[in-house]
Amino acid sequence: MATANQTFIFFVFFTITSSLCLAIDPSPLQDFCVADLTSQVLVNGFTCKNPKTVKAKDFFLSGFNKPGNTMNPLGINLTPATVAQLPGLNTLGLSLVRIDYAPGGVNPPHTHPRASEIIVVLEGTLYAGFVTSSPNDILYSKVLSAGDVFVFPQGLTHFSMNYGYSNAVALVALNSQKPGRIIAANNVFGSKPLISDDLLAKAFQLSKETVDKLQGKHWPANNVLFGSKPLISDVLLTKAYIPGEHEHC
Repeated sequence: MATANQTFIFFVFFTITSSLCLAIDPSPLQDFCVADLTSQVLVNGFTCKNPKTVKAKDFFLSGFNKPGNTMNPLGINLTPATVAQLPGLNTLGLSLVRIDYAPGGVNPPHTHPRASEIIVVLEGTLYAGFVTSSPNDILYSKVLSAGDVFVFPQGLTHFSMNYGYSNAVALVALNSQKPGRIIAANNVFGSKPLISDDLLAKAFQLSKETVDKLQGKHWPANNVLFGSKPLISDVLLTKAYIPGEHEHC
């Protein structure tokens, strides 16, 4: 009987751990499943087009050689190649993003709940890093030059900033067709409806006046953080969290 119980416990443990290991985009069960972006059917992903209507253009996207417009408070532009732009990515567990940075441009602290990320610098110099989960909050960061590669593990807060005096370009790959993007400032200070300013003041050890000021700002869509070891660049955080005031740094 003891052996049977042990076998049962092992089976349950194996089932649970196996399901956790597979907590990424599932593998496809066919050659392709080109997304039907017009379908009203709700599934975990997108329904498939009829293979008879699939064309080569469903697997093709051009324009990644064109610089993006960085004239915004954060000084960056994201050009995505997700399933929304490239329907042939559906069920393949991949996506790509081109990031253009003006001098001083910041991709603010954010997370991807469904993907790890790898970034390669094509032009310029970047300061990039990520912070481990609490309570350790350890910052791992590097200054990257053209040709350098850095990895951001799934779910961890990470960022990048143009560290040079000229424009910079990077290419990012993620292991999900829809990795999600949670920008800390937008989430905390720009929620709808707003989170209680009393709660945020205590949580961030700020005055209510400062919280109200932050909640009153417009948080750019291209847009935990203050206690990492070592500290994240104050210039980066000022630009990411208080747009419009970085000029005084």
